[in-house]
This record gives sequence, C-alpha cells and structure tokens, in this order.
Amino acid sequence: MTTQRLPLPPFTLETARQKVQMAEDAWNSKDPERVSQAYTLDTEWRNRAEFINGREQVKDFLTRKWTTELDYRLKKELWGFRENRMAVRFEYEWHDETGQWYRSYGNELWEFDQNGLMAKRYASINDALITEEERRIF
Repeated sequence: MTTQRLPLPPFTLETARQKVQMAEDAWNSKDPERVSQAYTLDTEWRNRAEFINGREQVKDFLTRKWTTELDYRLKKELWGFRENRMAVRFEYEWHDETGQWYRSYGNELWEFDQNGLMAKRYASINDALITEEERRIF
C-alpha cells in the first residue's frame, strides 16, 4: 500500500499554504522520524553544499542538524506554486554550543509525487550572526 500525504497535487493556493504550514510544524518538532515521513523513500535533496539521497539519509542529516543547531525555530512562507511544485522562503534561528545565535535565510524548491510526498528538495541557505536580543522567531 502506498502512503499518501494530504493535500495532494495539483495544489490550489489553499492546499499549497496548508502543505507549507504542515512542513513548518513538522520541522519545528525537531523529530527526524516525523519529518522524514513527508518525503519519498528515494527523495533527492541539496541542502547548502550537501547532497542527500533517500529517507534514511534525511533522518541522519536532521539528527545531526538538530544536535548542533540548538533551540532551532523555523518560519516558512509560500513564495509560489504550480501543479506539483512549490517555491518557499524561510528563515530560522538557532544557537551553537557557545551560545552564539544565528538567523539562517533561504529558499527551497519542492517537487511532490502523486501521493503528496516530497520527491525533491533543493535549499539555498545563508547564515547571519545575530544577538539573542535580535531574535524574532519564538
């Protein structure tokens, strides 16, 4: 039996926004298993300069990520969509083990299969040093 992840493509404005909010909620859980279930078994990612292939590598990546990006908090925004693809703008804040805070900005391109699972995710990300007082995502 094939797993479906509603809403399914082709997306409307309402269902595209719903999909983005679901992704934001899942990533803010910082639960690699939960997040990985939104992706196909053979999902293809580019995250910064790292290439990730398959759901198991996604889980490994997210486990590493949330071990070093402490108190991670994310906000996503739908930028555009068509049929089974979306463009999303995001920013997230986190600090390292020394207490230095960062705001990471970026864009993602998403492609979904017919079952609503994300088959491709390409992310471009930049980091900016911030002070704790400059945080705006809680």
